[in-house]
Amino acid sequence: MAMKTPEQYEESLRNLNLKVYLQGELVENPVDHPVIRPSLNSVKKTYELAQMPEYQELMTATSHLTGEKVNRFCHLHQSTEDLVKKVKMQRLLGQKTAACFQRCVGMDAINAVDSVTFEMDQKLGTNYHDRFNSFLQRMQEEDWTVDGAMTDPKGDRSLSPSKQADPDLFLHVVQKRADGIIVSGAKAHQTGAINSHWILVMPTIAMGKEDADYAVSFAAPADAKGVFYIYGRQSCDTRKLEGGDIDVGNKEFGGHEALMVFDRVFIPWDDVFMCGEYEFSGSLVERFAGYHRQSYGGCKVGVGDVLIGAAALAVEYNGVEKASHIKDKLIEMIHLNETLYSCGIACSAEGKKTASGNYIIDLLLANVCKQNITRLPYEIARLAEDIAGGLMVTMPSEQDLRHPEIGKVVEKYFKGVANIPMESRMRILRLIENLTLGTAAVGYRTESMHGAGSPQAQRVMIARQGNLAAKKELAKVIAGIPQNAK
Repeated sequence: MAMKTPEQYEESLRNLNLKVYLQGELVENPVDHPVIRPSLNSVKKTYELAQMPEYQELMTATSHLTGEKVNRFCHLHQSTEDLVKKVKMQRLLGQKTAACFQRCVGMDAINAVDSVTFEMDQKLGTNYHDRFNSFLQRMQEEDWTVDGAMTDPKGDRSLSPSKQADPDLFLHVVQKRADGIIVSGAKAHQTGAINSHWILVMPTIAMGKEDADYAVSFAAPADAKGVFYIYGRQSCDTRKLEGGDIDVGNKEFGGHEALMVFDRVFIPWDDVFMCGEYEFSGSLVERFAGYHRQSYGGCKVGVGDVLIGAAALAVEYNGVEKASHIKDKLIEMIHLNETLYSCGIACSAEGKKTASGNYIIDLLLANVCKQNITRLPYEIARLAEDIAGGLMVTMPSEQDLRHPEIGKVVEKYFKGVANIPMESRMRILRLIENLTLGTAAVGYRTESMHGAGSPQAQRVMIARQGNLAAKKELAKVIAGIPQNAK
């Protein structure tokens, strides 16, 4: 079939039989639940923009498997141009949603699994790559949202998967059968899981021989028997249940995370892409992490654009446009945001072709990109909060503004510049609050720290990819030290 329209995407989710728990209750209808719905709207935007002629170049690509036009989120990168367009697409969607639009994880997962399965087959004589290509073709033809699932709960971090007191703290194979495998365990912090059609599971760390049962990669329907979800809590999330739209800040869009539990789930062999090949688990983790760290140079920058715009409006509404220190803070926010974007573009432009034919980013620069992401959005957020002022976190509620008596008092005492409606000021301050402290902060500030690996994970990769030995040799030549001398 052709690429899904936004309406077809929403209807396809209604046809799923997802088992979702939210605040201790089983959700009867995830699609229309007020807490979940904004995150669905964000994913829906990826389908909407792909239908619009002005965004076709960024939002779509040509499948290397079929030659048909596909949504870029279902595409394997065929050039450095594709890698650059990915980052530009993510910035665009960040600008349009000011939230996490959730399909990046699956896009990064398919690109990592592609090259690793190819290399496994070349070395071991397996047929994982053919299986993966079959899944990918179905994904492209059905325009699926696929959730890439890597992060395990991990339990005691000092112990390997096979040494944990509870074996389910890392997802693992519990039985191999003639027709497939049975898996148990969980994946934590799963972005967009409840808005996905399929799940693409990967190991979470490099494995040793004793952990072979944990070196597993496969695809499963999001509503497969034995799979259920526990929705993650976010700051200010119950504001979505109040019925208004000002206090939520971002009235239409959002993101979500969930704990995804696999309770003895059957996976047919056709959908298994790694099963015990522990020596390739590290490569899969490294490549997925690299792709996903590149992603942050696009999506977080797009959300940053919205936050900078909101701060600039707060300046206007507060009447402080002429203050030199305020101008300097806005300039600094722009400088930091464009620095992040530069890193995303740089690691894309320096990408290389893999053995399977798809393109991978420069891993060193991708990790530098994400290392900056763990820091600079915090400063951008701090500057936005500084500019906004204390009213951002002490403002009365929307119910107070709408009250027939005290509403006039709220209107009178919280007005800024005379010709700017007080409600406009209230809305922009709530948006800044949402992006820096509320539900969107999960997908902007805090996710900037922990998404795609915590800061130390990038530093490990930077040390590994930084080629310090070669830099020493460069210094020796310049200093006139013989090559073999100390």
